Amino acid sequence: MKTARLGDLEVSAIGLGAMTMAGTYTSEGTLDNAESIRTIHRALDLGVTHIDTAEIYGPFLSEEIVGQAIKGRRDQVKIATKFGLVSHFNGGPGVIDSSAANVKAAVEGSLKRLGTDHIDLYYQHRVDKNTPIEETAGAVADLIAEGKVLHFGLSEASPETISRAHAAQPVTALQTEYSLWTRDVEESILPLLRELGIGFVPYSPLGHGRLTGQIRSVDDFPDDDWRKTNPRFTGENFHRNLAIVDEVKAIGAEVGATPAQTALAWLLTAATTSPPSPARAGSHASRRTPRPTASNSPPAN
Repeated sequence: MKTARLGDLEVSAIGLGAMTMAGTYTSEGTLDNAESIRTIHRALDLGVTHIDTAEIYGPFLSEEIVGQAIKGRRDQVKIATKFGLVSHFNGGPGVIDSSAANVKAAVEGSLKRLGTDHIDLYYQHRVDKNTPIEETAGAVADLIAEGKVLHFGLSEASPETISRAHAAQPVTALQTEYSLWTRDVEESILPLLRELGIGFVPYSPLGHGRLTGQIRSVDDFPDDDWRKTNPRFTGENFHRNLAIVDEVKAIGAEVGATPAQTALAWLLTAATTSPPSPARAGSHASRRTPRPTASNSPPAN
């Protein structure tokens, strides 16, 4: 497995996201925790060292699964988890809160569920408009000083927020959606990260499953899957975006690669012109691919 650097944090070039192990895409059916643990073990066996989770996944269940899976193998793993979408004082899960008090409460629960004494990369999950980013960065800086956190990360943050946060406490990585299907970060985010020396962790590199080539109709989704009613997966957008999937499939066929392998290879190649970027996958093209038609991307993690 190739590796990538996020500042001075070295991780596998492809990471494993544990969001869907908590049933985030759908609410129907029975979760299979044992299968999730086997998946994590298999990833570790293949050389994956970067496991990504968050307290909101489940909520809390994903961290518990990761914690069970890495027992006895903690030294093989760089754990990334996230805070800020669970308010521990005022509202519970789904309430954005990155106040210093909430950050320090959140980390204690995450450490316990993960069964570890430190978190390698601790992300603010979503920007809290009610809390200055400097306050949040200062709280994480305190946790770093205590040894409970090793590196500070942001997720889905604007260039202004990234710059302000980095001035208060060096940011190791930004996690934001990026794939052949979603390329908004190329305009202003990636150049800023390159300038500041901040690593980039793209999530949903397979376009929420779209770039696997397996989704040809909205009928391929269970009834309670949020993608079934999301504008990116419905109506004319759905059919226009099939052009990307078909192009990726055709490019991969030239070298015997699946659409998923092709999409990941493109992303890892694109990373060579920006900060090293481990692709966070849930569970190179010689020609241009068409730009997607997309709107209203929901938070995926």
